[in-house]
Amino acid sequence: MNEQAFLILEDGSIYQGVALGTKGLAIGEVVFNTSMTGYPEMLTDPSYAGQIVVPTYPLIGNYGISSRYFESNKIQVAGFVVRDHCFQPSHNSSEFSVNEFLSSQGIPGISGVDTRSITRKLRTRGVMMGAITTRHDHAAILKDLRKAPKYDSINYADKVGTENKYGWPKQNTPKYRIFVSDYGLKYNILRILANKECEVVVFPGTTAATDILSESPDGVILSPGPGDPELLDYAVTIARGLIGRVPLMGICLGHQIIGRALGAKTFKLKFGHRGGNHPVRDLKTGLVHITSQNHGYAVDPDSLSSEVEISHVNLNDNTVEGLRHKSMPLMSIQYHSEGSPGPHDNEYLFDSFIKIVEELK
Repeated sequence: MNEQAFLILEDGSIYQGVALGTKGLAIGEVVFNTSMTGYPEMLTDPSYAGQIVVPTYPLIGNYGISSRYFESNKIQVAGFVVRDHCFQPSHNSSEFSVNEFLSSQGIPGISGVDTRSITRKLRTRGVMMGAITTRHDHAAILKDLRKAPKYDSINYADKVGTENKYGWPKQNTPKYRIFVSDYGLKYNILRILANKECEVVVFPGTTAATDILSESPDGVILSPGPGDPELLDYAVTIARGLIGRVPLMGICLGHQIIGRALGAKTFKLKFGHRGGNHPVRDLKTGLVHITSQNHGYAVDPDSLSSEVEISHVNLNDNTVEGLRHKSMPLMSIQYHSEGSPGPHDNEYLFDSFIKIVEELK
């Protein structure tokens, strides 16, 4: 547990620390998350596929890992970088430590590094590729890192989504049948829907619109997920086949897909929005909500058609956080209404979608 490890960034920066998890090599896009709790959810969130995650909160692991907080069936991050790791967690639901969890699934990590310095660099320079390694031949690692495929060039949604349709356990007698795409969904979306009298069916993100509509769902949700929406032309085609034919909601990546389906463009943010403390204004009510976010791309407001209106904006940088169609049953949000981690304040958005479904049912 005292073996040296290194985080090497593509700009040549090297951070020395102690190996955590598997003592191997991890390459990915390095990003930071400002949530103060919720590392089990972060580790298992499919939206982090292909990324090395740096929590800004300094102490990680003090309450251990419990499978009840998993957002998918495995660790999804490429690597994990922390300031201080607690090897002896204290919580009655803890099943194992972060170190044991990472080791069990072959994920490299590093502790004992200055995560504040890394975060400041990413805010200044923007996100960049990085590597976690226990090797000392740093020049060779850096050379390989700079040759590695860029995060933006890989379709991670295809890697993390389900290959087969499945149903989520019912919590009560359902009133609505909601289909959820899987571009990298989090389980809490399904939990919340099931608790709101919905029969929930998950389908692969590549399922054709005609196949979805043939099963007569009351509504369809396009899920969050990882990667660049510009790589998902097939998903945009599917969304176009659904718009106007069934109530539709997009969350995060699903929001970007809907934006593209409506003719808008997307762009990459300098360092993204990742954390549980992002202020978003609802332009209809004027209320400000503190939201959970995890995305590196956004919809370009100047490319939206006149039939689409912006429903929510981010108060930190004024980026688009929600869309609404003026005449069709469609809504989308850039942030995570399901939280995990993050505040529960925004679960009301599922109620807003169900109200649309109810009115058209």
